[in-house]
Amino acid sequence: MLNLRGEFLYIMATMRYVLLQQETKLTFVEMPASHAYQLSALNLRLRKEIDKLTADEVPVLPLAVAECDAVDVHADSVHIVSGLDYINQLEADFASIKEKSYPLISLLTEIRALQAQLEQWYEEEM
Repeated sequence: MLNLRGEFLYIMATMRYVLLQQETKLTFVEMPASHAYQLSALNLRLRKEIDKLTADEVPVLPLAVAECDAVDVHADSVHIVSGLDYINQLEADFASIKEKSYPLISLLTEIRALQAQLEQWYEEEM
């Protein structure tokens, strides 16, 4: 971004963290503040629908338990992952499901929509 004199300005993006819990494992997903709520909402939607899948191998989804503005991790067992890395893995996990009955494409479309938004955000901001 340039200021009025044409000088380059570095503006640090505001990030939020979505805390995911899977059994005893905790993971923070670093998201642009403008998109964190979308990951939380997507997680809730996927968790609501995943029990309707009839495929033999369905990914286990963590539960989005909180969002916060800052994180200081003090335990090696807790990780911070980028939102784009997380959503890319989520998309790969759902794309590999061999579903026969449930319209899986609707869930994949929601995942891919957030994936595309994050890709665009990273291209514009980084």
